Amino acid sequence: MKFNANVLLVLSLFFLVACSENKVATVDALVYEQSKPLNDFILQDQNSEPVTKQAFLNQWNLVFLGYTSCPDICPLTLAKLNNVHKALKDKYPLQVWFLSVDPQRDTPDKRKAYIDYFNPDFLAVSGPHKDLFPLVRELGLIYAISDSDEQEYAVDHSASVAMVDSTGAVRAIFKPEFKAGSTPLINAKKLIIEFSVIADQYQ
Repeated sequence: MKFNANVLLVLSLFFLVACSENKVATVDALVYEQSKPLNDFILQDQNSEPVTKQAFLNQWNLVFLGYTSCPDICPLTLAKLNNVHKALKDKYPLQVWFLSVDPQRDTPDKRKAYIDYFNPDFLAVSGPHKDLFPLVRELGLIYAISDSDEQEYAVDHSASVAMVDSTGAVRAIFKPEFKAGSTPLINAKKLIIEFSVIADQYQ
C-alpha cells in the first residue's frame, strides 16, 4: 500500500506536534507560559520574624489568602492544603503560605495559634496593606475589606491558590470549584496531580 508524499508529510507533522505538545496544557490550572517574577517585599511571619522574597527561593510554594476569623473557606482550604503538603513533600521541597489579609486583627500570636492547628511548618504571614496589596496583586489574587471600622467585619478574598516557583516567580493559579450551595474550594486530589505535572515540567 503506497502513501502519497503529501499525506506522509502531513501525518509526520501531526505526530511531531502531538509528541511535542506541552503536557501542562492538559491541566485545568491557569499556567503561565512565562513565569511572573515577584518584586521584593517585607512582611512578618507568625513568629514576628521578617519575611522577604528570599523565603520563596529554592523550593516550590503554594500561597493562599485568608484571615483567621474566616468562617468557612480559610479553615477548609488550609485543611486541604495540609493534605496536599503531606502528599507532595517527600517528592518536592514545598512551603505552604497562609497570607493573612486582615492585619488589623491577625496579630502574629493569633496567626501562630491558628496555623499551628493545621500545620506548624506552614508560614502565616501578614503586614500593612501598603505592603500586602502589591504582593497579592502580583500573585494574581485579590482581596477587599469593607466596614473595617466595625468590630466584626468580613474580608472578601480569592479562594484560589498561587503556585510560586523556586526563583520567586508565579508559575500557576489553582482555581476553586464552584458548586451550587457549596463553599468554593480547591479540589485537593486534582491539585496534587496538576502540581506534579507542572513541577515536573518546570523543574
